[in-house]
Amino acid sequence: MAGIAVAVAGSIGFVGLITPHVMRLIVGPDHRFLFPAAALAGAILLIWSDTLTRTFTNDMPVGIITACFGAPFFIYLLRSRMKT
Repeated sequence: MAGIAVAVAGSIGFVGLITPHVMRLIVGPDHRFLFPAAALAGAILLIWSDTLTRTFTNDMPVGIITACFGAPFFIYLLRSRMKT
């Protein structure tokens, strides 16, 4: 389902895959705190990405910035899971 969401929404939907994992590391696994924290962090990440895109280049899609944040984090997650 997550892959379908990214395929339909584009790479901006990638934020929905990044932020819950990051916030789970910061906030913990309790969903009462995790869900609002992930929603707020996703919104902040998209605002920062959009601001960076509009400040430095007018033609670059926002998804490139979010991919620059998300891809290294997913590589980190994969490598940390493979060690255990």
